[in-house]
Amino acid sequence: MARAISGSLLVTLLAAGFGLTGCGGGGGTVGTSSTGSGSPTTYYTVGGTVTGLTSGAQVTLLDNGGNALAVGAGGSFQFSAPIASGSQYTVTVGTQPTGQTCTVNGGSGLIAANVTNVSVVCSASTYTVGGNVVALPGGSSVVLENNGTDPITLTAAGPFTFSSALASGASYAVTASAPGDVCTVTDGSGTASSNVSNVSVSCAAGAETVLYSFAGGTTDGAAPYSGLVMDANGNLYGTTSFGGMGSTSSNSGNGTVFKLTLGSGGAYTETVLHFFAGGATDGTQPGSLIMDANGNLYGTTVSGGVSNFGTVFKLTPGAGGTYTETVLYSFAGGATDGAQPDDLIMDASGNLYGTTSGGGSSNTGTVFKLTPGAGGTYTETILYTFLGYTAGDGSSPVGLVMDAHGNLYGTTSSGGPSNTGTVFKLTPGAGGTYTETVLYSFSGTIAGPGGDGAVPQAGVIMDASGNLYGTTELGGHYSSGTVFKLTPGTSGAYTETILYSFEGTALYGTTGTIDAENPKCVLVMDASGNLYGTTTNGGTGSFPDGTVFKLTPGSGGTYAETILHSFGSGTSDGAGPWAGLIMDAHGNLYGTTIAGYGAGADGTVFKIN
Repeated sequence: MARAISGSLLVTLLAAGFGLTGCGGGGGTVGTSSTGSGSPTTYYTVGGTVTGLTSGAQVTLLDNGGNALAVGAGGSFQFSAPIASGSQYTVTVGTQPTGQTCTVNGGSGLIAANVTNVSVVCSASTYTVGGNVVALPGGSSVVLENNGTDPITLTAAGPFTFSSALASGASYAVTASAPGDVCTVTDGSGTASSNVSNVSVSCAAGAETVLYSFAGGTTDGAAPYSGLVMDANGNLYGTTSFGGMGSTSSNSGNGTVFKLTLGSGGAYTETVLHFFAGGATDGTQPGSLIMDANGNLYGTTVSGGVSNFGTVFKLTPGAGGTYTETVLYSFAGGATDGAQPDDLIMDASGNLYGTTSGGGSSNTGTVFKLTPGAGGTYTETILYTFLGYTAGDGSSPVGLVMDAHGNLYGTTSSGGPSNTGTVFKLTPGAGGTYTETVLYSFSGTIAGPGGDGAVPQAGVIMDASGNLYGTTELGGHYSSGTVFKLTPGTSGAYTETILYSFEGTALYGTTGTIDAENPKCVLVMDASGNLYGTTTNGGTGSFPDGTVFKLTPGSGGTYAETILHSFGSGTSDGAGPWAGLIMDAHGNLYGTTIAGYGAGADGTVFKIN
């Protein structure tokens, strides 16, 4: 039975905060509540603003790990459940919006009043791209790029991460380039939706491809003794010493100028641009070409011309892919002119410079200059006449290079005190005169650890510091040729260093090691300082048919050799590379061989990927 409550007791209960509307008690408004002991508790709300959300997107926020709240773009927010005064609040992101990353600023503390300044800033998500180089030949370096930029250079296998992150949904495409090597990229492309770390790069020594095999005879060239030149479209140009007009057998005929046109799928089509006629009006047996900015080709012939001592010629492109030849100069030989010219170089004014192996006052060669004049004429000047080894000078010069000051550098295949060749410099003076300095005289073919090089058959190249690099056909530790470096000193003197002595094959070598032998080439250097060249003999082919080699600089000035290809390795391969190499922007190497296997056996153009 219900019991009546007295008026005084009701007043007491109400004063103590007890309600009569339910059996749970504890009613009241947000902001305060009773503790049951007469001491009120204050509650506060937590909120703020969200900025940067894209239209239609939502971010889910949590307070102290719960109380989930979904917030849309461009709005303020407030969690529905208040927090008691003095308690910890911590606002975090529970679920990120698609394609964006939201960051909470000012999102934690002890609450003492309503919190309205929590800032949630959202922006497009960015992700890194990386992976591992799992294989890289010793001494090689690989350049990695993402979407054609953001390069990374590695000299050993290992992990990598590109420095530039990508926006969510952006595509990535990783490429790898290692001069002289072939690199394969796995999992290298896709769309970034999280950090990418599984790109795999594997590099191996480059593989050779024969781009063209010469057929010889009257309709094609034979025996390309000289190197190549490449235009901006990847087309290759060169010469053959034989074949063409007057050809009756291998190693006969006056020679040709050819073009290999790059087609779809990497295939090349050959066109003979000029058949040399020989005689007084044309040259025979052409050397290497150079190309000017207008696509004109320039070169020399060893013989032919008015006096049969060789010519300088120009091929001008015309309509329909035709070329017109002009003989710019015919050498006269004798004491006042050169004979048997070698390769050309061109300065910024269009002047041509070259060497002749014969002619001059001692018939030991010259350095000449051809200056263009009105109406396409050229005037020849003999810059220097070599005096021969009996006078302590060089003899039979081969190849030139010019520095930024107009100084000319080259080699002689003989001459010097040991009559085994020199490296020389020609310095321009007043009135167009030049002064010769012998920078280094090779000491001969003495074998052993201190053996020097002998008989350079090609010119030198120069790096940015003025160091000169070249090859000798003979000499060195094993009498099989060398790669050398000349370093300039403060007084103008040069110091020679043998970077590598070739050992040759087991047939000729002293330790049984199969190696390259007898380089006759000018070198090519990549951006990392690696040197590349060819040897006419040596290697692991069926016969010692020559190699393509790479020298990689190491610590203490040492260089390590790698054989990139040994010729004679198949029935369609070339044999006997004589000239140097050229390198394209991707590190691929191109060259020629004077002979080959299979039909014709008249030489090849090859590529090392």
